[in-house]
Amino acid sequence: MRSRSIPADYWRGGTSKGVFLLEWDLPADRSEREPLLLRVIGSPDPYGKQIDGMGGASSSTSKVVIVRPSARPDCDVEYTFGAVAIDRPVIDWSGNCGNLTTAVGPFAVLHGLVPPAAADGVTSVRLWQANIGKRILAHVPMADGVPAEDGEFLMDGVAFPGSEILLEFLDPGGGESAMLPTGRIVDDIDVPGVGRIAATLVNAGNPTVFVEAAALGLAGVELQQEVNGNAALLARCEAVRAHATVRMGLAATPEAATRDRPATPKLSFVSAPASYVASSGKAVEAPSIDLVARILSMGALHHAYTGTGAVALAVAAALPGSVVARRARSGASSRVRIGHPSGTMTVGAEVVPKDGEWEVRRALMSRSARRLMSGEVWVPG
Repeated sequence: MRSRSIPADYWRGGTSKGVFLLEWDLPADRSEREPLLLRVIGSPDPYGKQIDGMGGASSSTSKVVIVRPSARPDCDVEYTFGAVAIDRPVIDWSGNCGNLTTAVGPFAVLHGLVPPAAADGVTSVRLWQANIGKRILAHVPMADGVPAEDGEFLMDGVAFPGSEILLEFLDPGGGESAMLPTGRIVDDIDVPGVGRIAATLVNAGNPTVFVEAAALGLAGVELQQEVNGNAALLARCEAVRAHATVRMGLAATPEAATRDRPATPKLSFVSAPASYVASSGKAVEAPSIDLVARILSMGALHHAYTGTGAVALAVAAALPGSVVARRARSGASSRVRIGHPSGTMTVGAEVVPKDGEWEVRRALMSRSARRLMSGEVWVPG
């Protein structure tokens, strides 16, 4: 059988990369669509390299984004995000990728899904995130009628500067469950083989589980090689994540959490501000950050910090007594400077008490994006 071609773009958004496709270019039947997307990315690959596909053999680069015009009056475009497992035939559609969200606005403008409101200046693109049912505003800088890519905005984890895109996550709390799925700011979770773990379970941006680094036997300033080369540590982390998933009401059993939704919730461990050397060799000084945080994605430590995880962290930092608030520098409740493996990033959230509960009105984050390739991706028949 002959190979078939599908129009596609390859984009970097924040510290992630993925294949972007228009929905009308894909089969409508999910039973046909998923095998096709797996083959595009090169999964499952027992060698873990995705050599025969567009994936980059890491959780940050094994991703797909499907975009379509929106029928909603309050949005311009809709998109669905898929986290593609590398070694298994699984695409997890349960959450969003905050980094690749940065690229959806410029992608939509370049493909004519929204008219550019400004030849120069900023175009605001109203996004509907279909995975979690939330609205996001992407403020896209324009130059000569197209999204600007050149700029002086530097973000740790990306080697080159770009143009700053501001993302506003509107009412990001909740989705599959309440913002605090258990109704508590801190839960004690009994994890067999690990022990009792104090965790803050937050559903904002993406469902995220926050624990103290010390609870996992860590200092908190570890880099990728120190975590991803330790199979026993990764197994402990997955056990904590899987049991927290059940506590959040997102899976019936820990086994189902590991098998069916490896992408969310994510597990993040935090510690008090400390000085360390980032993966680039850059010195991160304790006074320049409000806390140290690491996050795991698809079973491995992320090389920086996920965008949606940062939204959840900002929300957790604003909750009095949370695991994050306990370790964050005093006063870091609405704007948090995170020390991550590649350096630092800042994220903010507006969290207010309402009727005895907590409400997240919006979260803000700046990233950059760039189109790396535009054309056709070929899939064997």
